Amino acid sequence: MTRTTALAALAALSLTATAEAQNLRIGLREDPDILDPTLARTFVGRIVFASLCDKLFDINEKLEIVPQLASGHRWEDPKTLLVTLREGVKFHDGEAMDAESVRYSLNRHLTLQGSFRRGEINTMESVEVVDPRTVRIRLKEPSAPFLSQLTDRAGTIVSPKAAEAAGRNFGTKPVCAGPYRFVERVAQDRIVVERFPGYWNAQAITIPRITYLPIPDNTVRLANLQSGALEMVQTIEPDDIKAVQRNARLKVLTYDGLGYQSITYNLANGPRAETPFAKDARIRAAFELAIDRDAINQVVYEGAWTVTAQPVPPSSPYHVKGFQPQARDLETAKALLRQAGVTAPVPVEMTIPNSPDLRQVGEVIQAMVKEAGFELKLNTMEFASSLQAANRGEFETYLINWSGRVDPDGNTWTFMHTNGAQNDGKYGNPEVDKLLDAARVEQDMEKRRDLYGKAFRIAIREDRSRIYLWHAKNIVAHTTRLSGFVPVPDGLIRPQGLRLQ
Repeated sequence: MTRTTALAALAALSLTATAEAQNLRIGLREDPDILDPTLARTFVGRIVFASLCDKLFDINEKLEIVPQLASGHRWEDPKTLLVTLREGVKFHDGEAMDAESVRYSLNRHLTLQGSFRRGEINTMESVEVVDPRTVRIRLKEPSAPFLSQLTDRAGTIVSPKAAEAAGRNFGTKPVCAGPYRFVERVAQDRIVVERFPGYWNAQAITIPRITYLPIPDNTVRLANLQSGALEMVQTIEPDDIKAVQRNARLKVLTYDGLGYQSITYNLANGPRAETPFAKDARIRAAFELAIDRDAINQVVYEGAWTVTAQPVPPSSPYHVKGFQPQARDLETAKALLRQAGVTAPVPVEMTIPNSPDLRQVGEVIQAMVKEAGFELKLNTMEFASSLQAANRGEFETYLINWSGRVDPDGNTWTFMHTNGAQNDGKYGNPEVDKLLDAARVEQDMEKRRDLYGKAFRIAIREDRSRIYLWHAKNIVAHTTRLSGFVPVPDGLIRPQGLRLQ
């Protein structure tokens, strides 16, 4: 090799290294659904929104609510919230983020057809523009969880100009006020964002470009991290932790999450609910009693998760300690099927997102319930597609996780209330509705927890509306070249403070 050739090769390597340093590549567990904060449902979508779209408020690692686009707030009375806004904030299209854009965005979340935010903020009666930097939000009734809802997508502020121009296509090129602006999306392949020079907190953003890569296969995702094709992965499986720890170039963090894994039952959502399973709670009780949560946790996750029977994690002060999973009981399960007058094997189909660990969970459940008299068929689907199918009622049972919220209302109302936007199984019980509505208003923590306990006993134990299986941990891995990641229990990857050497 000549000296000139050698210098050229070194220059090429230097350019490659510089290019890599300009781009943070993050592996996601699946492809997000639509990138419209009003219409979106996926957890991985929330990770992308963390770079694209700031919210009025956020949470920190201590689960405290902190201002983001807001500069502060105060309750004028139990039904009136006054929010002040930061000065000089711009949307990616150059438009000013002001009180009118906050009014527009909150009303959009509340009224847009198909909105999944409506159930989160439907206690909101009106939004008034006091001045360009102040809005007054009036509620129909006092709401304990309302402020916490503004720390997630319901608090996302979008550019009114861009939203009006794009209509329902806004998610194809979202325009918000986050640290990064949208560049491109190739479905099932990548989402690319670039640093927004006009970001209000620009000093906290040092990485020019982020590429999100959906990789459903856990083994492939980890292999890409180990090879250097990724700098960070949203999650790895518990049995891969030791492999990451043995690699001096990698770092892994394990910390408690807020969400849960559950099985949703289609009880009244279209023709797929016209089954004995959907019509008879005794059959659903038998199905649950055939499942051993502890065994699934050990077989698939090396015992790393916390088994549960409710949507509120043990770390929450609203966790109902006395509401625990029932032990596996095959004899009772078989007796319940006989009482229901059905002939074994009872056919049931379960929709499962197409990831290796969840497919394994499905196979373990399939073997367990077979012993009680069920014939469980597994239907694996790409995750975003499975969400759409569930919303349309194209399922019988659905193995689905929820990333969780700080306030218990975010883990309950939208799934268990008759009017809940994410109540895919269309479960409805007026008594449960009253309890969940009362919990939204109740300010006393113990009284509020008791209301949730009563709702759980009816909806989960008596009506058998769905099964809660476990609370998972967040397990994030990244190259040691990346610093500044702050583990917040909601599991989001916030770009503020991240540095890539």
